[in-house]
Amino acid sequence: MENIIILSVLMAIAALLVWSGVRAYRIQNSFLKWSGVGLAAVLAVVVSSVNAVTIAGIVKQHGRSAPVPDLKVEATPERIVRGKGLADGYCSGCHSKTGTLTGGADIGQDIPIPVGSFVSSNLTPAGRVKIWSDGEIFRAIRNGIDADGRWLAMMSYTNSGRLSDEDIKALIAYIRSLPAAGEQTPNPPDQFTLLGVAMLGAGMLPSGKPVVTGSVTAPPKGPTFQFGEYIVSYQDCRECHGARLTGGVPGQIGPLGPDLNLVKGWKLAEFIATMRTGIDPNGHALSEQMPWRPIGRMDDDELTAVYEYLTHLPGS
Repeated sequence: MENIIILSVLMAIAALLVWSGVRAYRIQNSFLKWSGVGLAAVLAVVVSSVNAVTIAGIVKQHGRSAPVPDLKVEATPERIVRGKGLADGYCSGCHSKTGTLTGGADIGQDIPIPVGSFVSSNLTPAGRVKIWSDGEIFRAIRNGIDADGRWLAMMSYTNSGRLSDEDIKALIAYIRSLPAAGEQTPNPPDQFTLLGVAMLGAGMLPSGKPVVTGSVTAPPKGPTFQFGEYIVSYQDCRECHGARLTGGVPGQIGPLGPDLNLVKGWKLAEFIATMRTGIDPNGHALSEQMPWRPIGRMDDDELTAVYEYLTHLPGS
């Protein structure tokens, strides 16, 4: 609402500048006339351009859609255990900074430009998820859209849409098993500033990963190359380490990660220890961003699978 009010004010200013230019054109003194017309025209173009990209950003904010699947998840013990593993090894990076999936962390504070507030939601029954259907939770995880049809920007920037259907169901089963904890978190959780909306409209911020409407499957869980490839597909490794995992590139949203071909020089035990402790085999502390990545909380089979995948990557 605040952004709409500011946009309305900017549109009024643009109209006022056009009117001022017309008034200036009627001045008899040539110097004053053309100076006034020129200044009003330049300012009107600048303000109108800001209005245009802001309107485009607002349209993008409301342009994401995906159907809600009709499903009811059976909360089997196996699903709850698998869901807990996924939550610990993936979701907790954003949603468990104040408690187990209690949310409350403003990811916008980690972004150097003030583009908005993006507070991770409380996923326990103390939050709004308790009134969502299983299908609505599934859509939020898969496509970054909440129960009210609003865009969950930060969710859509992650690779959670690559989680298999069964793994998302496991997460839902685990979330449903949690006791209420923590406080209510903001609704909606993502609120762009006017600058963020304008940058979104200008294409300077992404519109989220593509919507996925088909079924997603995963290979059997185990210490294999195939399962490692699956894990890396949904973990956000590529947001820092580059699309080919050969190192980040300047201008990306995430911190610049190194070329992961370096893992080929590590033993499996060294890789697992690095993921668990944040200290590499040479005694170097990883980036400040790495310790909060929860990949180190995955079990040994999963980390072995990731190691198998990374050590068989094509050379850089």
